[in-house]
Amino acid sequence: MKKILLMAAMFAGTMAINAQEQKPDDVIKVSTEKHDFGKIKQGVPVNTYFEITNKGNKTIYLENVTASCGCTTPEWSKEPIAAGGSTKIKVGYNAAALNHFDKDVTIKIAGIQQPKMVKITGTVLEVAAYDAYVKEQKGKDSKKTEDATKSKKAKTPTTKSSK
Repeated sequence: MKKILLMAAMFAGTMAINAQEQKPDDVIKVSTEKHDFGKIKQGVPVNTYFEITNKGNKTIYLENVTASCGCTTPEWSKEPIAAGGSTKIKVGYNAAALNHFDKDVTIKIAGIQQPKMVKITGTVLEVAAYDAYVKEQKGKDSKKTEDATKSKKAKTPTTKSSK
């Protein structure tokens, strides 16, 4: 009987501790949960930054930041983040493999069991396909500029000078 009561007390204590555990979103705010690189050229690495802000009233540490594969490389400061302070995590993608990518980056905060996840996505194109894509985009941009200029001229009132 004593063993049953002891086990029940331990279970209740464990449940109370788990109920009080903080989650990453209680402690930090991330500038964005997901970054989309869009279309990128094969073999040309790209980088982005995730800003991490300490929402709490205690100093925190980023214990570890890992990526879901070797093609993605996170870099972060090992320095403490004061209450209200912030830091940036640089995430690079090597763009070696063709096609769409969707990679997870796991942020582990010291003292908090559950990690925070952010993502990077994009599509890697062969060099020729990427160059054609860029050329197409430039054509669209110059067409938009041309249309905007024509529209502006059409709306500008003309005045005749009288002598």
